[in-house]
Amino acid sequence: MINKTAKIRLTIVALAFLGLFVIIAIHLYLLQITKHPFFSTLGNQQYGVTIKTLPPRAPIFDLHNKLIATEKPVMSIFITPNSLKDRETLVNFLSHYYPHALTKLAAHPQAHFMYVARNITDAELASIADLNVPDVFVLEEPGRYYPITCLGTVVGKTDIDNKGISGIELLYNAQLAGTPTTTHIEKDARSGRYYFNKKTITTGSMGKPLHLTIDSTLQFLAYEELKETIEKFNAKEGSVIIMDPVSGAIYAMATIPDVDPNTSKIEDMSLLKNRVVTETYELGSVMKTFLALAALEEKIYTPEDIIDCENKKIGYVNGMKFSTWKEHGDLTLSQIIEYSNNIGTAKIAQKLGTKLYDHYVRCGFGQPTGFTFPGQQRGYVTHPKTWSKASLNSLSFGYENRATLLQLARAFSLFANGGYLPTPYLVNSPSTPIAPKFLYSPETITQMRTILEKTCTQGTAHAATIPGVTVLGKTGTARLLDETGTYSPLKNIYTFAGIIEKGPYKRVIVTFIKEASRHDLYASTVAAPLFERIAQKMLIHDNVI
Repeated sequence: MINKTAKIRLTIVALAFLGLFVIIAIHLYLLQITKHPFFSTLGNQQYGVTIKTLPPRAPIFDLHNKLIATEKPVMSIFITPNSLKDRETLVNFLSHYYPHALTKLAAHPQAHFMYVARNITDAELASIADLNVPDVFVLEEPGRYYPITCLGTVVGKTDIDNKGISGIELLYNAQLAGTPTTTHIEKDARSGRYYFNKKTITTGSMGKPLHLTIDSTLQFLAYEELKETIEKFNAKEGSVIIMDPVSGAIYAMATIPDVDPNTSKIEDMSLLKNRVVTETYELGSVMKTFLALAALEEKIYTPEDIIDCENKKIGYVNGMKFSTWKEHGDLTLSQIIEYSNNIGTAKIAQKLGTKLYDHYVRCGFGQPTGFTFPGQQRGYVTHPKTWSKASLNSLSFGYENRATLLQLARAFSLFANGGYLPTPYLVNSPSTPIAPKFLYSPETITQMRTILEKTCTQGTAHAATIPGVTVLGKTGTARLLDETGTYSPLKNIYTFAGIIEKGPYKRVIVTFIKEASRHDLYASTVAAPLFERIAQKMLIHDNVI
């Protein structure tokens, strides 16, 4: 029999074990129940990170379903400052290769997640792998690639987070981007590698692709001709727009200077501007087209009415002195436009009076075009209430009004479609056709077509003619304001607005060159030949000739 002492000892041992069990049970309860949120949060902080990632950005296609913006994965590297294994090695690495990240680390030593560098090159990635720094991790992120670099000013660009910052990418960012996915990723405690466990918290939605009216091949052809002209005349700037005057579809919008949108770091963001719509200019004699249109519509003149151009280069109209490029005597209204005589146009403007302003506005100048694009300008036409004594003369040959090249192309569409202003567009989408509002009589439009065709066949724009097709157009040479606020003979712009037709085929092309190094040039020798070369390539590309 177990004596009394042994029983006491057994009881004490049992109670001790029971007490130990109770202590363990209470400790486990505290760990797993009471303090579970604390330790779970601590574990997540040490071994996990939550990241929001966007789905692959939707592609952008041109008129012929050719990719002009597509997804391209990029690699980034990051650290988790609150759970570093080898801080000394990391600090040495950052101080040598990424000092800016070292500064961020010092400022945020307990951060859960910190980018070191994003969109790194393959060479950088290989170097990082060779160094094998245990606290540097690699993350694949969505990026963007633009196969047709000369479309950068139209398609635009995304930033480091793949968000649109210019052009179509900015305008349609929400549609292209979709919505983000929230993911929690963990690393293996032994290897330190991420994606040991990956859990999707919120599932995002895919973006929707865009189809543009842009013909990327035509864009390239126009861009190359523009580049060649700028180099030939050592000019500072140039632009081209090609559009359908009937529908308003835009097939090309080329601008130089520009920048390759695939460049990760762009120092001068102005190089992403689409100057066809973001810049306005006093366009010069090309505006005489709409002066003649107003005079004919108001029946102040007929195309054959004679006007005395005084056979001199320096003229006075309404007491104001100005010059014209060549002496002419008596000219018909048609010839005044064909030969671009400033004295004749000023005399026409004096008879029109404030109606000239009305017709400029009717043709869309100083007005919204209906086209939507980041940074678009509407320009202006000086209102009669603020006219000076010289205003009518200035307005008659393209000053005291500023317009975009898109507005000019749209206004010239009047003479190709029977007299209405189309609404320009870049994105193909189903829409209900709207009956056009004709602004001018068929008689006036027919008269203007004859004048513009003669301007090309026997006037200042003869360099724009192309055998086998109908060409209508007008040149414009204008001086620019210098730093002193006066018009400089050393700074000029050269513009040609023209129409190409063959049967049902119709296109409007505007060519523009700014500040050539030579100062003895005219639009007839700069912008008109550029128009002709682009039109020739366009007609071949479109299988018209």
